[in-house]
Amino acid sequence: MAGQKKIMRALAGETLDTPPIWMMRQAGRYLPEYKATRAQAGDFLSLCYNPDLATEVTLQPLRRFDFDAAILFADILLLPQALGADLWFVTGEGPRLSTITRQSDFDKLKGPSDVHEHLAPIYQTVRNLAGELPKKTTLIGFAGAPWTVATYMIAGQGTPDQGPAHKLRIEQPEVFDALINLLTDATIEYLSAQIDAGAEVVKLFDSWAGSLSGEAFQKYALAPTAKIIKALKARHPDTPIIAFPREAGDNYIGFAKATGADCVALDNSVAADWAAANVQVDGCVQGNLASRHMVTGGQDLIDETRAIVKAFSKGPHIFNLGHGITPDADPDNVQLMIDTVRETAST
Repeated sequence: MAGQKKIMRALAGETLDTPPIWMMRQAGRYLPEYKATRAQAGDFLSLCYNPDLATEVTLQPLRRFDFDAAILFADILLLPQALGADLWFVTGEGPRLSTITRQSDFDKLKGPSDVHEHLAPIYQTVRNLAGELPKKTTLIGFAGAPWTVATYMIAGQGTPDQGPAHKLRIEQPEVFDALINLLTDATIEYLSAQIDAGAEVVKLFDSWAGSLSGEAFQKYALAPTAKIIKALKARHPDTPIIAFPREAGDNYIGFAKATGADCVALDNSVAADWAAANVQVDGCVQGNLASRHMVTGGQDLIDETRAIVKAFSKGPHIFNLGHGITPDADPDNVQLMIDTVRETAST
């Protein structure tokens, strides 16, 4: 195993002296070179669908920082667009989509295997990256989990409480279930194509999993993730899968075993000591420094980073943030985090 890339070793269950490091949204708005490339593209979606420029912004953080992985530059809402939803971005406000609020809206969507033509530029970006990344750097592909993607498709935008999705789930369960099933099958197709194009690891982002509880969490967060992982493992048995049911709380416990995930990514609302005792016992965990430290820096960043590295030092761990890095982050703090992780692990 010693010859493998560090992240692949951690995902295989190995406890490493120094945890591998990458960062959610590491290619993005906190970097001036990203802003310049986005301006060149014209707008966010044009950047996502331009393989040359998307490759460039994926590589930009690796020129600054010694990360162990690159994550494909794309967006979780490209899949609903490929299924036939209208998608656009409002400057300063975020994404907007045509809404799914009744059966007739759902009936207009395409089938799960119809997404590939629209997503072909994304697969080309993956192929580009597979050929250009340093040999030691792992390439991570990703998709949004069905529940999270559905919340945007139903509301037409992000919402603070995912209220429109919960309303449809309760009032029109047949429409809601059909949408979840379609997204589950389409996500299998999408991630499988990313793996075929060269992604070595894939990650499922369930950003709004925390708004589900009880039976609803089991049915709409856990079960679709398990179905996606089972299907991907059947097609690509050697590809590790990271699951991120953000803000799942106690539902993190047993999530890896229940879904087949090789690693569970943790948000920063759970303590590292708690997660080591309750989640890492089942295998690799990823996380979970609060992204605010990338803005504020200083001794608090150092102390919290050290505490996380030490808490997870007895099992397989990939160091990351508990959420994506924010646009107001200072790149110098990213370097401080990386240096602290490696210094802590070596003492």
